[in-house]
Amino acid sequence: MAKLSITDVDLNNKKVLVRVDFNVPLDKQQHITDDTRIRETLPTIKYLLDKNCRIILCAHLGRPKGKPVPEMSLKPCAQHLAELLKTKVLMAPDCIGAETAKMAAALQPKEILLLENLRFHPEEEKNDPNFAKELASLAEVFVQDAFGTVHRAHASTEGVTKYLPSYAGFLLKKEIDYLGKALENPDRPFVAILGGAKISGKIDVISNLLGKVDTLLIGGAMTYTFLKAQGISVGNSLVEDDRLDMAKEVLAKAKEKKVTFLLPIDHLVADKVEAGAKTQIVGESIPAGMIGVDIGPKTIALFGEAIKRGKTIVWNGPMGVFEIDEFATGTLAIANDLAAATKQGAITIIGGGDSVAAVAKAGVTSKISHISTGGGASLEFLEGKVLPGIAALKDK
Repeated sequence: MAKLSITDVDLNNKKVLVRVDFNVPLDKQQHITDDTRIRETLPTIKYLLDKNCRIILCAHLGRPKGKPVPEMSLKPCAQHLAELLKTKVLMAPDCIGAETAKMAAALQPKEILLLENLRFHPEEEKNDPNFAKELASLAEVFVQDAFGTVHRAHASTEGVTKYLPSYAGFLLKKEIDYLGKALENPDRPFVAILGGAKISGKIDVISNLLGKVDTLLIGGAMTYTFLKAQGISVGNSLVEDDRLDMAKEVLAKAKEKKVTFLLPIDHLVADKVEAGAKTQIVGESIPAGMIGVDIGPKTIALFGEAIKRGKTIVWNGPMGVFEIDEFATGTLAIANDLAAATKQGAITIIGGGDSVAAVAKAGVTSKISHISTGGGASLEFLEGKVLPGIAALKDK
């Protein structure tokens, strides 16, 4: 996955179109409630400013379904970026059209123009060649720095690369370096921790990782499908009954590949999945009428020992219903174990999604080697899939 990045080419005084991920959460007053994604793009933008580039940023926000939605305008992002960079950021009225083209043409070195939400046009998600060509006509070079969108073949991720020389920005390069090394050449032991609700959502990741990891830890609700597949009682826990054979196949494959496959050996169970529910710790089997909501203390210790031995550790998916504080103990323990492992020299990678929120809840965000900015993209990367937005960039 060796791609040319912005440091491999001469970008001095170039007009550069940069795909960024400004899909940030906004409150009802249009205030940004988490600016992580904007901050993550700063190294690339600052580098281009140092090279006297004229910078045209393009992004999407929310799901406007191909028509302008005022609440999904990127204007708050332009204002916030201007504050972070302490420089003016111009806002285009649209992402294509005569007025936008005029603004792009008038840009001076070190000036920044943010285009309006790409998804206000249905052609963006359809990867329409004319739309991609019009976007590309605004610049001389394309830089991809929105890892969270590279698993989609859209006009602004894959289409524009047909018309402009295309390179990876710093954020994308960092994602490729960390996730790529973990999959292709990890320091061992390589430990993967997978949680979340459904086997069906993670089966491709599990299948791909079984050929690569030394140890696989399973938590979250998909635990109960694996346990039921082995004839263990799971009470009223969430189970995918149509995936029991799939679970048996995974267990057999893990044995065949000599992967240490660890499932919870005890559980926190509740009578209902809500705050204030009646809870208790039980062993491997879950009593009738009860629902598994988190891993138990023995499992926390078992998983902790496996994490301690790891040299490369990838985590995707919580250990339980961590949004409810009473059910968050296992997930927060894993987050803290990863922070401790990082301190001991392990490479720790959070593969996007809910695990990012879990690490933030545990207050250890800064103590992890790498936190992926792309939920779906990092999952597909871990599945071993070709991501069109990366594949389209120039190879080294």
